[in-house]
Amino acid sequence: METVNIHEAKTHLSRLIEKASKGEAFIIGKAGMPMVKVVPIDEADMPKKRRIGFMKGEIVVPDDFDTMMADEIEETFYGGSLFPK
Repeated sequence: METVNIHEAKTHLSRLIEKASKGEAFIIGKAGMPMVKVVPIDEADMPKKRRIGFMKGEIVVPDDFDTMMADEIEETFYGGSLFPK
């Protein structure tokens, strides 16, 4: 496994990351002592992508959603209706 010092890692970070993403792990050291090991991420460790709109057509929002149960809510908080009928 390749070992690079911090200065070299900073200078060639893009190249090192590209190699690691292809499965070639490496170690970054400081003053000749190993500090960290850089390894590629497994597919299982990758966060799942969120898909916008994946439930389209599955959920129906009523037209009166913003006024649903307004009378009950007003009665609970204000003791009466703010919107006369």
